[in-house]
Amino acid sequence: MLRRRGFRPIPASALFDGLRRGLHVTFDDAFRDILDVIPLLERSGFHATVFAVTSSTDDDRPFDVPELAKEAADHPQRLVTMRWSELGELAGRGFEIGSHTVTHPHLTTLTDAELDRELGDSRVRIEDELKRPCGLLAYPYGEHNARVQAAARRCGYTAAFGLWAGTEPSNRYALPRIDLYRRDSLPRATLKTTFLKPHASAVLARVRGRTSSVYSQGDSPR
Repeated sequence: MLRRRGFRPIPASALFDGLRRGLHVTFDDAFRDILDVIPLLERSGFHATVFAVTSSTDDDRPFDVPELAKEAADHPQRLVTMRWSELGELAGRGFEIGSHTVTHPHLTTLTDAELDRELGDSRVRIEDELKRPCGLLAYPYGEHNARVQAAARRCGYTAAFGLWAGTEPSNRYALPRIDLYRRDSLPRATLKTTFLKPHASAVLARVRGRTSSVYSQGDSPR
């Protein structure tokens, strides 16, 4: 659908070149079932970044955060994450491995020292394990503010991604993404990836007094 609408797959290295209608796929949490779609992405020529939570890469336990407790109980295999060897294989096949922190916390609630540990330690661990640079960060839950962005810069990241609230296409530490989930039908996904949907969501969010989690830069999803 996106290809038919003229979107072009781009690698992570081209995310900041100002290309219109460029498409880069991202996966948060490094769930193991991502491996099922990797061959399809390769055949289709799509580039992707997988954001890993470093504390969940050492064993086969389901990803453990309170927000996913019900799904972990109902479908534990869905929440099993990749091990370091699997992330290394993906990196060797040309996929980018980014950081999703050490423990997937709500970053805006942390102290500066805690931020440095979550952001800095995860980047160092990924680089040590995979023997390659880790310059990209995805904020857990899409949550960030100026203090979290400053910590991302301080910890050595070249860019960091949120969702909708507080994102700025011109700010490398507050880059927007469009979120897609199992519940999103094709019509809903189509709407999410048009320039109309984010602006409509923003208006509704202000009316309802809450923020939306969808953003698109001029019909250019990342």
